[in-house]
Amino acid sequence: MAADQDPPVIAGVRRSFVEARGVRFHVTEAGEGVPVLALHGWPQHHYTYRDLLADPPEGMRIIAPDLPGYGWSGPAPHRWAKDDVASDLFALMDVMRLGKDVLLVGHDWGGFVGYRMVLREPERFRGFLVLNMAHPWAPKGDVARQAWRLLAYQPLMASVGVPLQRRTRFLEWLFGAATSEGHGMDRETVRVFSERFRDPVVARTATDTYRTFLLKEVPASIRNPETRRATVPVRALFGKDDAAVHYSLAAAETARADDYTLELVEGCGHFIVDERPELVRARLIELAAETA
Repeated sequence: MAADQDPPVIAGVRRSFVEARGVRFHVTEAGEGVPVLALHGWPQHHYTYRDLLADPPEGMRIIAPDLPGYGWSGPAPHRWAKDDVASDLFALMDVMRLGKDVLLVGHDWGGFVGYRMVLREPERFRGFLVLNMAHPWAPKGDVARQAWRLLAYQPLMASVGVPLQRRTRFLEWLFGAATSEGHGMDRETVRVFSERFRDPVVARTATDTYRTFLLKEVPASIRNPETRRATVPVRALFGKDDAAVHYSLAAAETARADDYTLELVEGCGHFIVDERPELVRARLIELAAETA
């Protein structure tokens, strides 16, 4: 069923397939004006930005691609190393001629990759709204204290992630466990996300996302901690009840950035775009105004 699943209906959006750097990107967009590149995380796809796509803020062009191998995008011709995925997205921006006035939004892995992008080519972005993701300068001691959160599920995903996603109800359970009381997703929304991961390509991509992180990116960050400084304004919005990523790893005091703020959201879990869409929308509009 999942392999033949159609993208979920979002009224008024424009859908296309864009070839860039060997990836056949599925791109969903709506609105006109300043380009807003919105990157999702796991276990989701472009539909996490359904509210922004269905009603784009005035003067904004919301562009929500499925990341390589996720949603309805084709797989990348490489492992899911985050710097390589950042290169894929830069190639997508080039093909779509997005220029150098782009607002970047990233949740979860989309935020992780987003940091790679704004640190590598800051001149292409006017601001970065990062949602429930640690910044890359978190001190080793802080990371070590919160490592149990990652160990609770990431080794499982990196090893048996394919059958776990394809043949169990693990993702349905996760969506319920990771959202705050009273703000959970309805059953149909959970189905739209979880069913896509029954596709073998998508399940393998998600598994490799975690395998590459644990085997490559974690050791690399220990050997060579991030020293680049962010010059792009960064606004971190963080659901305080996140059980997967602790907000201390996004602390303003440890961010190596010219302009960085952290806002904690009480009574909100990891899936902040789904739980607090109006707040995400408001902060995006504010970031666009202050960086105009």
